[in-house]
Amino acid sequence: MTAMATVAVFIALGAVVTGTVVRIIKQRRLEALRLARKNKYAQRFERPPQQATQNLRGRQTEDLDEVEAVAYENREVARNQNIQFLRLLVNDLFEADELDPIQEEEQRETLLEERQSWIEEHRESLDEHAALVEEEEIGSGVTIIETIAPEEDDIEERLQREGGKSGTVQISLAWDDYNDLDMHVFCPSGERIYFNNKNSECGGELDVDMNVRPVSNNSVENVVWTEDAPPGKYKIGVHFYKHHKKRRSKRTTTFRLRVMVRGKSRDYGGTITAGTAMQMVSSFTLKPNNPQEGK
Repeated sequence: MTAMATVAVFIALGAVVTGTVVRIIKQRRLEALRLARKNKYAQRFERPPQQATQNLRGRQTEDLDEVEAVAYENREVARNQNIQFLRLLVNDLFEADELDPIQEEEQRETLLEERQSWIEEHRESLDEHAALVEEEEIGSGVTIIETIAPEEDDIEERLQREGGKSGTVQISLAWDDYNDLDMHVFCPSGERIYFNNKNSECGGELDVDMNVRPVSNNSVENVVWTEDAPPGKYKIGVHFYKHHKKRRSKRTTTFRLRVMVRGKSRDYGGTITAGTAMQMVSSFTLKPNNPQEGK
């Protein structure tokens, strides 16, 4: 073997070893992240094995056969037509001006008033559209928990920054631009938790609601049950409420959604565009703590 061939072999072996080491490091970091989540949540909300039963993954578009996929696409077209018909589009009212803190607070108050006026004017239409979306049994999210790099998994950091709570059930939405996305959680009780109903009678709370005014390009929203959540089926929708033009935010936003139930988590990712229907991202079923309940 020539000297050059020997060098080439050593380089190749080095690349293999380096690749293996990198994979091992990533795997250990992912395991450390999962352990950290378990330590944070499971000790507080752990149940006996026969009671800790819930399904965190409803059917997704990736699970559909060809016929089901066509039917889903037809329903999506109908939902997009519905939001246009109901005129649930919010104008781009914000221009990307640089404001001092006093002006920022004044503008925030103005935008809050504008949103409340919009809600009052369109309440029935928004409820009608939400009811149409709630009928959807297929989620549009793509499960991504196995591919999120630990160094990119900053949802916990964002929640800590905003004072978000944790609980037996916690649903968090994160996105990386100045647009205003809104999470809608459809509860087993029939209630819907969203920006106009932040506290449900069944114990759920929207405790973080960002970008009414475009203040952050690493935003998060959080719905949580700090005590035991009611058993039954939960559905999670995402609505592109308003496009903010600040710093060239685009009209299509990529988001991540995390469902955390008694220490177990599942992450979803998707995109949503201004002017389109609310997306049903996923659903999950929470069974009673006592298997004898609900019989």
